[in-house]
Parts: sequence; C-alpha cells; structure tokens
Amino acid sequence: MTTTEHHVGSDFARLSHRIAAAGLMARRPGYYTLRIAVVAGLFAAGWVAFGLLGNSWWQLAVAGFMAVMFGQIALLSHDLAHKQVFRRRRPAEIAGMAAGNLGIGMSYGWWMDKHTRHHANPNHEELDPDVDPDILVWSKDQARASRGVPRFIGRYQAFLFFPLLTLEGLNLHWSGLRAVRRPGLRYRKTEAALLAAHFVLYSGALFTVLSPGMALLFFAVHQGLWGVYMGSIFAPNHKGMPTLTGRPELDFLRKQVLTSRNVRGGLVTDVALGGLNYQIEHHLFPSMPSPHLRRAQPIVQAYCAELGVPYLQTSLVESYRQALTHLHEAGAPLRNRS
Repeated sequence: MTTTEHHVGSDFARLSHRIAAAGLMARRPGYYTLRIAVVAGLFAAGWVAFGLLGNSWWQLAVAGFMAVMFGQIALLSHDLAHKQVFRRRRPAEIAGMAAGNLGIGMSYGWWMDKHTRHHANPNHEELDPDVDPDILVWSKDQARASRGVPRFIGRYQAFLFFPLLTLEGLNLHWSGLRAVRRPGLRYRKTEAALLAAHFVLYSGALFTVLSPGMALLFFAVHQGLWGVYMGSIFAPNHKGMPTLTGRPELDFLRKQVLTSRNVRGGLVTDVALGGLNYQIEHHLFPSMPSPHLRRAQPIVQAYCAELGVPYLQTSLVESYRQALTHLHEAGAPLRNRS
C-alpha cells in the first residue's frame, strides 16, 4: 500500500485509487464503435440469410445464430445501461431502447431498473430482484416459506434449471410488456411503441417467409436457445454464492466481492459472456468499459488478498456445478416434506 493510499479512506476508495491510476476507468469509444458495428452487421446478416433461405430446414441454423445475436445485443444494452459507452444518460437511453426494445423485444427501462437494484444489493433475499422466489428458491428459508409454483418446482429445481431457461426469452418479452402497461416507466410510450414495432416486424418476417409450422418451429428454437444463452451468461455470476438478509454489516467492497464469482477463460469466454465473467470487477466498477475488466482482475484479486477478503474464481463448468449444487441444497426442505 502506497503512502498516498493511507490517506484515501475506505478499503474501496484505496482500490479505486489503484484502478484509476492504471487508467482503467477511461472511455473506449473505438472499441465500442467496432463492437457495435460488428454486432449490428452480424445481426443484419442473419436476417438477410433468413430472407434468402426461404422456407427451408436450414432456417433452424439461422434460429440458433440469431439466438446468439440476441444475447450479444442484450450484452451491449447492459453496457449502455452502465454508461460504459456514453458519458451522458440521454444517448445511452436512446441507444439502449433501440437495441433492447426494437432489436430484441426487451424493455430497456424495465431491465435497467431491475439491474440497478440488483447491483445495489447483490444476492440480498429481500432487496435483489434476481433472487426473488418467483419460480425458483434461492435459500432454505425461501423454500420453507414458498407457496405455489416455487414450492412445486423447488424440490427438483437443480434438474429443471436449464430446461426452464428455454422460457427465459419469453419471460423477458412478457416482463417488458407488463412494464409498459404500468405507470412509472420513464419513457413508457416510446418503449411501448418500440416493443410493438419489434413484435410486428419479427412475427411478420416469420409468417411471411416461412410456412406456419416452420414459423412456429423457428420461434421455439430461437427463443428457447436465446433464453438458455442469457441464463448461461448470468447464472455463473452469483448463483451459489452467499445470500444476504436483513441489514448485513458489510462495506461496499465486501458486499460486492463476497456475493460474486469470476469465471476463468480466454478471449472466447470474454466474448461469449460479454466480460461478465469478471463479475467481481464489474460489480465493484460497473461503469468500467468491459475490455478493461481483464486488466483490472489481477489488481482486484491482489488487493483482496492483502485485505484477507475471499475472492472466488472458477472455470465455467465449475461455476455451473456450484450453482446447481446450491439450488439442490436450497430445495432440500421441500423434498424432506414430501
């Protein structure tokens, strides 16, 4: 620890000083210009291929490709929401709604509100919407208190987790539609219009180019694989990590580090997970451009070692194993009652 750092303040403030000194909070306009161009180009190319192929079984390959592209657009929307791309809120919101609402049929405003609450209190059973027991239960206490669908599914939720992810794409659509029907969304009318445009264009393309049966099959494959991809991106980050209740006496740094898990990997992992494999660094510095997260990782890990704060990093497969094991253990009270 340097002499300057002794006068900075909290543990997180001292870490922030190191990160800033390394230049890792600087904007990356060139990177995001290239990334947006590549993703937009591939997205457009996918729909061109869709139009050229016509009513062919090869469309199922296009459906799989477009599931990946929807996931990549969702990851760009995520970076926009965290102001990693633009400094000002207005251009971030415009780009976010264009990508989220129009591009993939997901309400940008609804998702941003939900994700902001998650970042403020990760894995907190009362405050983090990502661990609400609406379908799955995330702790034994939630299992004991569960009713209805969570109580039924919770018994074997570890085995049902990936099959249930096939519905996640539909859940994102439905959540967006519910959000624009309720007052409170900042740009409610604009978001509603963009969502409507997405669904009209999407369904129009499917039922114009494909036969009804093939259109429904394309829809099922595309939406199902997109849901699995989205769940596979976010599941390794916090699932299976400690959950919090009440008013835990943790400072900001420990609250973020102890509830998050990193995933080791190279360039392919970074691209596939959009940099969210560096979940600890992302939660500590959410506005950090995603290409800087890899460089921040050894700084954060070394600093946590200095403080004696546990820092978890695993392989992708191990992260899923830990998440599924946790889900199975959380559902134990329901199995014991049966």
